[in-house]
Amino acid sequence: MFALGNLPLDSNLFLSPLAGYTNLPFRLVIRELGGVGLCTTDLVNARSLLERRSKALKLVESNERDRPLAVQLFGSVPEEMRDAAQFLESLGVNAVDINMGCPVRKVCRVGGGSAMMTELRRTAALARGMVEAVKVPVTAKMRLGWDEENLTAPDLARALEDAGVAAVFIHGRTREQGFGGRVNLAGIRAVVEAVKHIPVIGNGDITTPEAARHMLRETGCAGISIGRGAFYDPWIFARTRHLLETGQSPPETPFAERVRVMCRHLDLMIEVFGEKAGCLMFRKVAPWYAKRFGPAIEFKRRVVTIATRAEFHAILADYLRWRRQFEDERGELLPRFQPAPLVASFLPGGEAGERLSIPVPKGPVEVW
Repeated sequence: MFALGNLPLDSNLFLSPLAGYTNLPFRLVIRELGGVGLCTTDLVNARSLLERRSKALKLVESNERDRPLAVQLFGSVPEEMRDAAQFLESLGVNAVDINMGCPVRKVCRVGGGSAMMTELRRTAALARGMVEAVKVPVTAKMRLGWDEENLTAPDLARALEDAGVAAVFIHGRTREQGFGGRVNLAGIRAVVEAVKHIPVIGNGDITTPEAARHMLRETGCAGISIGRGAFYDPWIFARTRHLLETGQSPPETPFAERVRVMCRHLDLMIEVFGEKAGCLMFRKVAPWYAKRFGPAIEFKRRVVTIATRAEFHAILADYLRWRRQFEDERGELLPRFQPAPLVASFLPGGEAGERLSIPVPKGPVEVW
């Protein structure tokens, strides 16, 4: 059992917000597979939410199966952030997260995201106003700093603790790094040591259960938040919890289960967004499942054109027949066709495995 302020959670594993990807269907997939304690929405513009813009409201769409839920807000106007937090509380959201870590220029330019790390006093005052306005926990997601010369995260974490935030989520890179370079575990540990009472949740390059365990051990953080790694492997929460509770590394998810969950994900996309929009959006989802299929060039080439559920299943059936040429008599992939292991850069030997890369969406945040 883990607690985020007054909110009890089943585990200390969190789904990070990932713009353009952590929508309701994906969160439901993660929850059905188990292991996650709290899921967070895509980041949403506080002003757009207050203006009830349809795209902002769609970003926070939820249902009774999607609990407990946090919504991540970005913005720099204290009154707007406060009012948006109150609005989210009225919707039944369980926690509100302040985005102080997004490195995208369009977010920073308006004083949100990583730009908030450069003005500690002003940022702490904004957070205090939100904390005092709602009963649900308010948390903050940040990076180590603007760049290597300005590692402000420990000072900001202390200021936010004094302001009343329930937890700090820390991505072990600077704004300047974006998603490149190595995660700085010592930097995360410095944030853990800077606060007195609130939990610090580590984040960055958690692509395997072993990477999560290593970060916990090396930094002393209270929990782990996973973003891109969860999109690559939706089972990572259940597998990480198994490793942490038993000490045994869980096996890779079987191919048949990967196919089943991929199909379930499409069903949920259609349920939430309708068949036309759901299939269009799924074009960028299916190739991520295929990354662990082994040979999948035929599937990837065709699945990015789907327009209907029936078309998807026809393409999948063709792929399953095509894939048999790479299997042995038991239906298992021949060794030379097995996908390369995915590893975190901060683990020993991490540079030798496959590195995870997922593009940051382009354009205004409201259309992510």
